[in-house]
Amino acid sequence: MGKRILVIDDEESVRDAFVLALEETLYEVDTAASGTEGLEKALGWHPDLIFLDLRMPGMDGVEVLRRLHQCCRSIPVYIVTAFYQEYLKPLRQVVDEGIPFQLAKKPLSGEDIREVARGVLEGPHATPIDAPG
Repeated sequence: MGKRILVIDDEESVRDAFVLALEETLYEVDTAASGTEGLEKALGWHPDLIFLDLRMPGMDGVEVLRRLHQCCRSIPVYIVTAFYQEYLKPLRQVVDEGIPFQLAKKPLSGEDIREVARGVLEGPHATPIDAPG
């Protein structure tokens, strides 16, 4: 079974871009359109990596990150946002709370997405695991 990636983002086009970027890899990909849905899927599906947006209606990504840390702290979280500056103070608080995460600025290219996934899931000396074309 391939490793699992969950993409939590309220924008359908962003979720679709991640799915498209990862469709030819051996990773299983699922998406969630809200923080609440993302938490439910993380608990039930047990992904190996989560890509998380920060700016979402309802529960924002910072709160999702905190809740993920409470229930699923072994899952690496990679925050992908265009609003880094807006969330600087809450992200510093999360760091002070000892909650680990990585951060990237949107937009990410398909290759950037694959590189992050490989780096997190396969380690620094990973070989590409793209499915044969």
